[in-house]
Amino acid sequence: MRSTILKFLTFEVLLFKNMKTVKILIMVLAISIALYQQVSEEKNIYITVIAIAVFMFGMMQLSAKTPSKNQEKEEEDAE
Repeated sequence: MRSTILKFLTFEVLLFKNMKTVKILIMVLAISIALYQQVSEEKNIYITVIAIAVFMFGMMQLSAKTPSKNQEKEEEDAE
């Protein structure tokens, strides 16, 4: 029973670390598609908008975990 729980928790940690990598790869792919659409002769604005939206959503998720520079100042002000 313990080994099953340990294996599950280890898998969860590996999955979490890999999710960050997957998100970065998806963002690189999305911005590459957006840039390719701008260079091509037949520009499709819908594909460009969707690719930029995916990129911005990924940036929002990745930057949400970044602590603020002013976090220490805000904690001192709260006291």
